[in-house]
Amino acid sequence: MSPAAGAATLAARRSSRFVAWVRAWRAGLVPFDEVADEIAGDEEHLVADAPGTWTDVSLREALPTLSKLRPDEIRLVLPAPGDPRGLPGPGPFAGAALVAGEAVVAADLGLIPEVRSHTSGSGVTFETVLWRVYPLPAPAPGASGGEPGTAEAEADLSAALAEATARLTRLDVAQWRPELAGALAALRRPDAGVDLPPGFDPRARRLFARASVLDRVLALAEHAAPGGAVNGYEAQERDAALRPLTTACRRALVAACNAPLAP
Repeated sequence: MSPAAGAATLAARRSSRFVAWVRAWRAGLVPFDEVADEIAGDEEHLVADAPGTWTDVSLREALPTLSKLRPDEIRLVLPAPGDPRGLPGPGPFAGAALVAGEAVVAADLGLIPEVRSHTSGSGVTFETVLWRVYPLPAPAPGASGGEPGTAEAEADLSAALAEATARLTRLDVAQWRPELAGALAALRRPDAGVDLPPGFDPRARRLFARASVLDRVLALAEHAAPGGAVNGYEAQERDAALRPLTTACRRALVAACNAPLAP
């Protein structure tokens, strides 16, 4: 499998799937029985500190907590240091969301996925996902403002990708980090491996597919180039080239998952 293809098979952000499928459920576009399975896939998902519970419960058991919410009360937030966009303000939830880099805001509740590794008695390692629930203060009027629409986010992502590709080409990234160059090139082809549930329009679907793959590709760039093939200056230049693209990618995922739903 090529590095670019390998990046495309990595797991998408769990919060993005949570928001997309729960919003579609609350809009009456998918049945409740499908939501937990679509969010979890082949993972085990549990929920801690859900209202009315005293212990960890399954995701299916916890989802009814959100059964009275409107779709637009459920939002994806992808904060980063220096960019807390979408968070309700300082507090335990905001701090944990910044560490995780992703979270769900559902009216007066916040949810953050924690991945836990376990080793069985036979030595097999496996992971479970624990969604920790936080109480949130009442949102201030217009608190969800400032998010770009899908058209703006798509244009910003395309511009950032073009600029990053040009800068990386000048740095000859294809020589010292060929998997990154190849993965970025793969983004110019449509990706059918990720999708949104019913209710999202074609632009949101296209944006989500592209940004999801790019989000995973950028994870490759967080690792140092193998074999010392890149010096400190080149690493700084690479990071500077990718930083605006990373921001545009996060904004694109948020715009796609929080986009208005149609019947």
